[in-house]
Amino acid sequence: MRKEFTIYYTSDTHGHIFPVDYASGQPEASGLLNMASVIKKDGNTLVLDGGDSLQGTPLTAYYLEHRQDWPIHPVAEAFRAMGLDYFTLGNHDFNYGYQTLKEYLEAADAVCLCANVEDVRGELALQKETVHVLENGLRIGLTGVVTDFVNVWEAPCNLEDLRVTDPFEAAKAACGRLKGRCDVCVCMYHGGFEKDLETGVSLSDSRENIACRLGEELDFDLLLTGHQHMAVEGVELAGAWAVQPPANAGKLLLIQGELQENMKKGFPKGFHSEFLDAGTKTSAEPYARLLPLEKQVQAWLDLPVGSLKEAIPPEGKLEAALRGSRLADLFNQVQLEATGADFSCTSLGNEPVGLSEAVTMRGITAAYLFSNTLTVLEVTEEVLRDCLERCASYLELRGGKPCISDAFLKPKIEHYNYDFYAGLSYTFDLRRPVGSRLVRLALPDGAPLRGRTYRLCVSNYRATGTGGYPALRDCPVLWQGSGEVQELIKKYIQKHSPVPVKRNGEMNVVWE
Repeated sequence: MRKEFTIYYTSDTHGHIFPVDYASGQPEASGLLNMASVIKKDGNTLVLDGGDSLQGTPLTAYYLEHRQDWPIHPVAEAFRAMGLDYFTLGNHDFNYGYQTLKEYLEAADAVCLCANVEDVRGELALQKETVHVLENGLRIGLTGVVTDFVNVWEAPCNLEDLRVTDPFEAAKAACGRLKGRCDVCVCMYHGGFEKDLETGVSLSDSRENIACRLGEELDFDLLLTGHQHMAVEGVELAGAWAVQPPANAGKLLLIQGELQENMKKGFPKGFHSEFLDAGTKTSAEPYARLLPLEKQVQAWLDLPVGSLKEAIPPEGKLEAALRGSRLADLFNQVQLEATGADFSCTSLGNEPVGLSEAVTMRGITAAYLFSNTLTVLEVTEEVLRDCLERCASYLELRGGKPCISDAFLKPKIEHYNYDFYAGLSYTFDLRRPVGSRLVRLALPDGAPLRGRTYRLCVSNYRATGTGGYPALRDCPVLWQGSGEVQELIKKYIQKHSPVPVKRNGEMNVVWE
């Protein structure tokens, strides 16, 4: 006797509810509301999500800032339209603190499963695991865990009443409790793969991503991953079937499985998974309920902020790393004025983006993608050298020509982990080995740093040492801001329009 089941799985949708590209204001085939029209649900179907739902678009940012004016939670409403049954939390879902997370969980119709998040207050609607019995009698055991690097990245104030514990140990314990109670054991893991899925070669010794270990050492049948924004349609990990959808609600995964009576563990042969496009049709009823919020967001995005003296065209990633970035120069100007630091560093998103001469909030949110605040660290010359060597590793020579290193492209594209500095003059020599490429470091006037300590402005993300900058992790914190960088950019442009963008310091790269 054969019993079948279907799972629709999304992850890392990052606030993409409506089918729109907010940078351009143009329609695109994406969004939870479009996904809702793709899903065909019956009594043998589950809809699951792997987290990172609250952060990522101007819509969710605007809603969270003005949520007292809106009775409907847009993310919860969109997932309701999809028929979401269970979900886990992603690292970005902690960005806005306990109360915001509580409101989201209370608004959701679905059950949140996150076995490695402990609620000190005991007010969050969280469960460690559950067994869902389908119409055909199949028992689906489900649990969820989130990468514990939340503890590294998140502002301490957002975790005061929460404990994010070891995801492997929590998943192991949940798996042990589920086995014997279910026919199929499923783990939703907001984390990715630490090994190359083709060669098995380790890609990192960090514990940020442990999906391969979960698949190899624990007895899950199905491993639903996320966080890395990789498109993994299906791969076997020591008998477990693992998948991962790409980010931003452009595609969802359809996973079909079957279980035959007396079949011991017929996986992965019992699984088939494929990507489905979000499509171009929008679920009408929730669209109408959320449309007033969307219209207000679009009007807010088009409000004029000020102007630049000259437009900044989109900058290619390689060209910016070799010659410098005017967009990064602007962000560093903003950060230095906001903090009074000696030096500043900033990063850019994965896609080339510019900024028009006439600046709107749409332009700012497209150019600066992150929900970051600022931190000022006390740093030494040694720390600066260590960080700049990490930046220099972004580039490598192939056939005598510079290109971007695979270390920043695989398994996940991470252009945002290359930093542009202001207040310093420095030179990288790509002919030298990684770790010894910084051949000149001085102040803008050419003076040496002379061994004293300095104030370096970084994002709260970079201050944790994330992205390959561990030297920053232990630096004394001199100041922490609460205002998000996008808002600081807006205020700076309002104050100084028309804004001249100037380079503070000098960056050179040599390879010939």
